[in-house]
Parts: sequence; C-alpha cells; structure tokens
Amino acid sequence: MTRHTGTVTGLASALLIATVAAGCSNGGGDNGSASGTDSGTDVTSREEADVLPAASSSAAPAVDVKNGKFGKMLVDEKGMTLYEFDKDTKNKSMCNGSCAAAWPPFTVKSKPAAGKGLKADLLSTTKRDDGSEQVTYNGRPLYRFEADKKAGDVNGQDVNAFGAKWFIMNPEGKKVTTQPQNNNGGGY
Repeated sequence: MTRHTGTVTGLASALLIATVAAGCSNGGGDNGSASGTDSGTDVTSREEADVLPAASSSAAPAVDVKNGKFGKMLVDEKGMTLYEFDKDTKNKSMCNGSCAAAWPPFTVKSKPAAGKGLKADLLSTTKRDDGSEQVTYNGRPLYRFEADKKAGDVNGQDVNAFGAKWFIMNPEGKKVTTQPQNNNGGGY
C-alpha cells in the first residue's frame, strides 16, 4: 500500500511541476501580444482564458497608437506602422495588384478593435475590389508597407508611389505631413 501511495505522490508531483513549467513558459516577454495567427498551441489554462481581455489572438486585430519619430501614429496589433494613400477616396481603395503587393492592405475578417487613444467611431472597414474587408480610419483605407521590417519602422512615410503619396496617420484621423520630431535632447 505504501508503494502505491509513493507512486501516486510522485506522479502528482511530476504533473504539478510540468503544469507550473508550462505556465511559466507562456510569458515569452511579448506581454501577450498576438502573433497574428492562431496556431492552437496556447497553453493558457481554462481559468486564465476566462479572465483575459477581449483583444486576444482569437479576437479581431486591433489598431493602436504608438509614439514614433513623427509623433503619435496608427499601428497594427504587432506595432507595424499603418499608412494612408492619397489616391484613395473616402472608403474606397485605389491600390490593387502590384500596388497591393508593395503596400499590403490591412484586412480583417471581423470588426477591428480600437486601441487606447483611438476614436472608435472613426474605425471601420470597407469592401475591396477582391471582396476582402479593409480597415479604415476616418474613412481612409489603411495599409502596411513591405519595406517596414520591424515595429515602428516608417519607411513608407511621404513616399510617392503608384500615382500618389503615402503617409502615416495620427489618432485624430489626419495624415502626418510634418518632419520627424527631434528627440536627441537638444545638446551635446
């Protein structure tokens, strides 16, 4: 009888250690940001899942605000800069084909979530020529830029391509046309 109790105690201890280790390994330093895909490998327990905020990897992509060298600007759920295209008209994208390959439209399958600092009533979607739903802010379709490789890159700012200029957008829904802000402290 003692032998079975020891085996059960050992198995229970191993299971507890494995559970704690799995829970600790879930916080890979990304503060819970979504990867953009749902791989089905989430090790979050059922109790934790019930208290997570609505904007998780299974929720609609969020549009957020980030401070950058041009001031406050719109970014996607991964922190990638979002742009507007001067050739677009209100709620209508004019960027298709090779344009959309260089400037991928920010598309969603459900209504996007407005992050802190955004005006939710300015956030919407519009149907593209291919039938997909593109996120808009203040009626302007939003895009990413292929040359932006990491969060916060603004390589597409003030670029003239595909017949018009591209600009980042601020939380008020206006394109940013100013020069970069000087953040060097102003001295030697």
